[in-house]
Amino acid sequence: MPNCNHGAVDLTKLEPTLEEYASVKGSLITVLQKTQEIYGYIPIDAVYRISERTGLSPARILGVATFYSQFRFQPIGQNLIMLCKGTACYVNGAERILDAVTDELGIGDNQTTPDGLFSLSVVACLGCCSLAPVMMINDRTYGSLTPDKVRQILRDIRKEAEAQ
Repeated sequence: MPNCNHGAVDLTKLEPTLEEYASVKGSLITVLQKTQEIYGYIPIDAVYRISERTGLSPARILGVATFYSQFRFQPIGQNLIMLCKGTACYVNGAERILDAVTDELGIGDNQTTPDGLFSLSVVACLGCCSLAPVMMINDRTYGSLTPDKVRQILRDIRKEAEAQ
């Protein structure tokens, strides 16, 4: 369920999208996708602005947005970890990989580290079954994972971020 805390987001960034799509019947998913592209997530203030411009109730907008797993209601970390738990990954040790990630970072599924460096999302399938178990971090794929390998990957990313 989305966090309903009203944060300060610049809704003017949303206006070009609303100008183009607010009056187009059946465009809510497109509006939500573009909103997430703009902000990196769907701020609750944006839901109310979309409601004002489209005439759809906030409850209807949230109903659609929460139905689809592609939509997020919290900002994500700089590095989004998508950990596969599909069949091939599961039988090849995805649970051990998940345990290593959660232990190393102190977060669970759909959570972000306090420093904003990592977010974790457990997904049904990444389509890289021959690399099982597999995870993606942003646009990079890591396969044939072991708990030690995962810990080293995460530590390397943290070191690189601290060096910048």
